[in-house]
Amino acid sequence: MCGDVRSDRWRCSGRACPCAQTDRPGGAETAADRFNEIGLACLDPRWAGVRPRLLSRDDEDFVVRTATTRPTKLGRPFTRWSLRKLVAYLRKVHGRVIRLGREALRGLLARRGVTFQRTKTWKESPDPDREAKLDRIEDVLGRFPDRVFTFDEFGPLGIRPTAGSGWAERKHPDRLPATYHRTHGVRYFHGCYSVGDGTLWGVNRRRKGATNALAALKSIRAARPDGAPIYVILDKLSAHKGTGISCWAKKHKVELCFTPTYASWANPIEAHFGPLRQFTIANSNHPNHTVQTRALHAYLRWRNANARHRDVLAAERKERARIRSEKGIRWGGRPL
Repeated sequence: MCGDVRSDRWRCSGRACPCAQTDRPGGAETAADRFNEIGLACLDPRWAGVRPRLLSRDDEDFVVRTATTRPTKLGRPFTRWSLRKLVAYLRKVHGRVIRLGREALRGLLARRGVTFQRTKTWKESPDPDREAKLDRIEDVLGRFPDRVFTFDEFGPLGIRPTAGSGWAERKHPDRLPATYHRTHGVRYFHGCYSVGDGTLWGVNRRRKGATNALAALKSIRAARPDGAPIYVILDKLSAHKGTGISCWAKKHKVELCFTPTYASWANPIEAHFGPLRQFTIANSNHPNHTVQTRALHAYLRWRNANARHRDVLAAERKERARIRSEKGIRWGGRPL
């Protein structure tokens, strides 16, 4: 009788169980028979191969083109696809029916490098001399790096609590007051940067203007007192293009290389304003402009003594990537 102690002993001995030899319908094979034949190998599930490919390469290309096309261009009444909407559209598209599930569609798009992203904005430069100006900036940076300087205003800098980040105990972040009164006005940091030396300096002013811009240019000229030509990259602010500045620049062999309209990313100093903002303005609550200016100059002294510090370089790369994340970036990520 199968199942008694005797049959268990037969099984443990590795021999065929007598009960397994009893008559059964022809062709019927039990798990016991398979175990007697091949032992534990009978537990292998023997997975079959995957199902045949359902989509051709052309079909995949069509799915990717559809997913990256605005639905309104295809006659659908919405501005973006969801997986459900896209699956439904592909099943009903005229002349080419593609049937696949949402997860299969998600996997296909992921394999082809198509992801769900937020849209970004960009500004196209209307400057008719855009290419000529960029060519000149690129030329002087490549040929005379030790004679190239940059200038720009950074601001407005107000007196108010500014959020930031820092180390703190878990669930006990540092807190800044949420209420404040703007009674101190604003300042503008007139910054100058030497491409060859890697140094950054500047002065806080109450306002932008030709007088303050000229003072900054004179400080740049003083950095190379040898009388040889120097090149200053700056934007097209009207205060930078006055007759007084032009005459002074011509007399003192200072070539002004203006960036095109809506192309502030072409000015190398922009990438250095990111660390300045991160390490002096963010996570601060200065009581007045005097304290703010002292903190800013203290950072500049440290920064010029540690220009190759990893934190400084990382912040510069981050800011450079941010200002270059516009359409038509010229030099393909080449650091300025």
